[in-house]
Amino acid sequence: MNKLFITIQKQSFLIGLIIILALFRIIPHPPNFTPIIAVAIMSTYFFRNLYTSLGVILISMLISDLLIGFYNNIIFVYLSLFLLTLAFYKFSTKINIKNLFMFGFIGSLIFFIISNFGVWALGSIGVNNMPYEKSLSGLIECYILAIPFFGNTFVSTVLFSYSAYLANYYYHKKFS
Repeated sequence: MNKLFITIQKQSFLIGLIIILALFRIIPHPPNFTPIIAVAIMSTYFFRNLYTSLGVILISMLISDLLIGFYNNIIFVYLSLFLLTLAFYKFSTKINIKNLFMFGFIGSLIFFIISNFGVWALGSIGVNNMPYEKSLSGLIECYILAIPFFGNTFVSTVLFSYSAYLANYYYHKKFS
């Protein structure tokens, strides 16, 4: 009976996390202010299972993208989230209250670099509704124009990472 309860509890947590991630992308929010990168970082810490972590990210993204619509650089967004999950899987035993800020910055930066490379590479609209030039200066322009979005990405990643870490800490303290 105890094993069944633990299994149901874990499954409920996974389903709840997927729903929360999808909802955070669907409800009105400042651009790039979602917990998705924080979950890419923290899921391997919680689950200690790479496939579960990748599944949570993939399912939540697909559900929300089905509802909000697909976009040009979707492959770069998914790729960056998968790479983050893989990278932080290697560091999941190193996650603690001290280095979470640094991990949040690194994760946000990786997402910024990959996703905005996709914006540039796929010819998304830049200044004056013109596509970015396919040159180094066009790529630099794309990154410069994306800097305001990085702030929301970084703040949300750090905020949600610490919130998840502390919630996990207090949960285990209370129920262990």
